[in-house]
Amino acid sequence: MSDGRIGMENQALGLAEAVQRLTPADISVRRIRWRPLFDKLPSALKASWMLDLSSDPTEPAAGETWPDLWIATGRATLPMSARVKARSGGRTFVVQTQDPRWRTAAYDLVVAPAHDGLTGPNVLSITGSPHRVTEARLAEGAAAFEAALSPLPRPRVAVLVGGRSKAFDLTPGQAAELAWKIGDAIDAAGGSIMLTFSRRTPDAVKTVMRDELYGVPGLIWDGEGPNPYFAFLRFADHILVTEDSANMAAEAASTGKPVHILPMIPLKAADKFARLHADLRERGAARPFDGRLEGWAYAPLAETDRAARAVLERLVRS
Repeated sequence: MSDGRIGMENQALGLAEAVQRLTPADISVRRIRWRPLFDKLPSALKASWMLDLSSDPTEPAAGETWPDLWIATGRATLPMSARVKARSGGRTFVVQTQDPRWRTAAYDLVVAPAHDGLTGPNVLSITGSPHRVTEARLAEGAAAFEAALSPLPRPRVAVLVGGRSKAFDLTPGQAAELAWKIGDAIDAAGGSIMLTFSRRTPDAVKTVMRDELYGVPGLIWDGEGPNPYFAFLRFADHILVTEDSANMAAEAASTGKPVHILPMIPLKAADKFARLHADLRERGAARPFDGRLEGWAYAPLAETDRAARAVLERLVRS
């Protein structure tokens, strides 16, 4: 259950898929949106009739039963998640990912990023957030890009670029500096680039980075056609990630490949990102990008699988 945004949905779906890998299960994906008039209301004041008509059903149809497990992500889902236990007559085990910041005790389990600092008897802290990156999915995603990526000279460098957020900004000037450093590092190593942007990346930043990295061997995704994100992670020897995305950093660290954190322009104190990056450094997964493509090894993070085991253990006990 999510609002349908890919970053939100992938957290809930990734955890559900990890549970499914441990025990037979059917997964139903539901997406909800609130009508604009009610979207900004506090969660405590929202009711089902305020949902947009495009939303999927949030309760079983006549003759159907409530699910054994409800996994939801994001602010939009909170009013529904908080009422599931009562409406299902206690049948449904409710899991909320991220820090809900509202009625934490209403859920059977909260799977929260450790960098948020949330604690409690029903809280499981993990490094980063649940995600869908697995070896099998990377292999599946890579198949469509085998012809384009396998001939690229190594080391192959995946560059995952975000954009403006509440904590960080990426201006064209900063983007140009990053592109110069990345290009110089790849040239020095004799490698190639695999670059993709997020939906938050400004068009001006995309243009600057494409221009500055013109001539570097590799592939810069233009946003058209199949998304090569999983293929980039699979084929990469190094992964460079802008510091604004906790999700991309955690996903990159699940590959066991060196993760280099690219600096951005801070807009305010970003303590939670600093805590995440410190956690990844302690685990040996990530280091700040210093202009070199130095390699190192570490045990790939498997936090989504750990969370799935915890969900099943608590579900059995409930």
